[in-house]
Amino acid sequence: MNQNENKRKIETPKQRQNRHKAMEAIKILNILKDDFHSPIKSMNYFYNLFEDVYCKQKSLHTNKVKVGTMCIQVPSEIIYALDAVPVRLCNGFYTDDEIGSDMLPSKSCPLVKATVGQFASQNFTDKPDLIISPTTCDQKSKSGAIIQSMGYDIYDMEFPRTKESDESREYWRRSVRKFTSELSKNLSKKLTRKKLKESIKKVGYAQYLYHQLNILRKNSNSPILGLDMFLITNAFFFDKIDNWIDGIEQVLKECEQRVEDGINAAHKRSPRVVYTGSPPIFPNLKIPLLIEQSDAIIVADETCSSNRMFNDMVSVDEWFVNDMVDGIADRYLKGCTCPIFTKNDDRIRRVTDLVKDYKAEGVVYQAFAGCQVYEMEQRSVLEAMEKEGIPILYIESDYSPSHLGQLTTRIEAFVESLKNRRRKQK
Repeated sequence: MNQNENKRKIETPKQRQNRHKAMEAIKILNILKDDFHSPIKSMNYFYNLFEDVYCKQKSLHTNKVKVGTMCIQVPSEIIYALDAVPVRLCNGFYTDDEIGSDMLPSKSCPLVKATVGQFASQNFTDKPDLIISPTTCDQKSKSGAIIQSMGYDIYDMEFPRTKESDESREYWRRSVRKFTSELSKNLSKKLTRKKLKESIKKVGYAQYLYHQLNILRKNSNSPILGLDMFLITNAFFFDKIDNWIDGIEQVLKECEQRVEDGINAAHKRSPRVVYTGSPPIFPNLKIPLLIEQSDAIIVADETCSSNRMFNDMVSVDEWFVNDMVDGIADRYLKGCTCPIFTKNDDRIRRVTDLVKDYKAEGVVYQAFAGCQVYEMEQRSVLEAMEKEGIPILYIESDYSPSHLGQLTTRIEAFVESLKNRRRKQK
C-alpha cells in the first residue's frame, strides 16, 4: 500500500466531506479563473477567499460571536452593532445536500437539504454560536426545528406574509424590536446609538459600492461577468465586512477602467440576460455558469443571494436607537420581493425594470426542484414577461451534477434564439 492509499484509508468521515467539498469549490473557482477571456485581476481577492474558506477550512471570525442567519431578512446592521458577525447559512454544496437528503423528504428544496446536511455533519469553518430563523420560507422554518433537535440554539423571527398593509409593517417592526432586545440579552451587549449608527453607515456604504459596480453593467460593454458578481455577493455572506469593502473597492476601480477602455467581459454579440428565481449559492452556480459558457452574459439579477441583498438602504429620520431600529425594519420589509408573499407584484415590476434598464434581451428563471414558492410563481412571471414581449426561459434544477447535457442544450438553444431575434430586429 502506497502512502496516498494509506492516507485515504484512514480518512475520517469529516475529512472525506471536507475533501469532497474542496473538490466542488475548486472546480468552479478554476473555471472562473481560467475559462473566460479578459479576467478581472482584482477578483483574485474573492477567488482566494473562497479557496481559503472552503478548500483550506480557514476560519475568519475566531474572536467574534457568530450569528448564523437562515435568510436574507435577518438585519445584519443590528448584529454588527452588537459586536457580533452575521454568517448566512444558505448552502450550495451537493456534498451537504446528500447528507440532508437522509433527514428530509426527497422532494425538499436542495438548498434546505444542504443547510440541514451541514448541521448534521457539523462541517463548519466558522460554526455559528446561535441561529436566527425568520419564518419566511416554510421549508426553512420547519428545518429550524430539525436543526434545534441537533442541539443548536434557534431563535424564530416572525415575518409577515403580506407587506402592503400598515398592520404587516407594524407586525414586522415589533418582530425586529423583539429580535434586537433578545439578541442584546443573549450577547450581554447593550445596543448603543453610536454603534447602531456606525453599523447602518457601514452596511450602507457596502450597498453603495455594490450599486456603483452594478451601474457599470448597464454599459454595452459590461465589464464583469454575472458569475463574478454572484461570487462577490456570496462572499458578503461570511466575509469580514471591512475586507469585503476593500475587495469590492478594488474590483470597482478596475471595472471603471475597463469601461473606459471598452473591455467587455463577454463577447461583443453576447446576448444580455437577467437572472431570477432560486438563489445561486456557491458552489452551485450551475445555471449561471451554463448561461455564460453558452455565450450570453448575465447583466442583472433579482435573487436573494445577490441584487436583493443590497436593495434600498436604511432611511432614518432621527438618529435615535428606536427610530433606527424601525428604519432598519422598514428597509427589510419594503425592499423584499420574496415569493413567500401572498401577492408579489413588486418582483414582476422589478424584473421588468431590470430588463429595460440594463437593455437585456431575455430572462432566465431558475427554480430549485422542491422550492414550491418559486415553482408556483413562475407562471405569473412568465405571463408578465410574455405580455411585455420579453423572451424567458424557465428551468427547474437541483444540486446534482447530472442532467448537465439536457440543461446545456436548453440554455444554448435559448441563447441562440436571442441572437436570431436580434438579427431579425436589425
